[in-house]
Amino acid sequence: MGRVKSIQYALKGLWILLTTEHSIIIQFFIAVILTIIGFIVQLSAIEWMLQLLAIGLVMVAEALNTAVEKLTDYIHPEYDKKIGLIKDISAGGPAIAAIIAIIIGCIIYIPKFS
Repeated sequence: MGRVKSIQYALKGLWILLTTEHSIIIQFFIAVILTIIGFIVQLSAIEWMLQLLAIGLVMVAEALNTAVEKLTDYIHPEYDKKIGLIKDISAGGPAIAAIIAIIIGCIIYIPKFS
């Protein structure tokens, strides 16, 4: 029963992210578009794996950044320089993930449209 509850909590968290967090909504929309394009250009199995890993990396980084931001806002609702630094560092994670995803996307898609 505990595992079922864990899955329910995870799905609830996913639903909250997909319906309330603009960064996740945008990332999900981009993921859907890239998936459609992937079918159109007939990605290889390796390309699909790399694309899905890149999408997952960005989505996980965005979710964890959101969790850190929510936690810091809860702990310290008013502006604090140290909390701001924590939030900035946390936001660096999705930025790194996005840069890596863009590089992977370029490696996959540039040759297909050249």
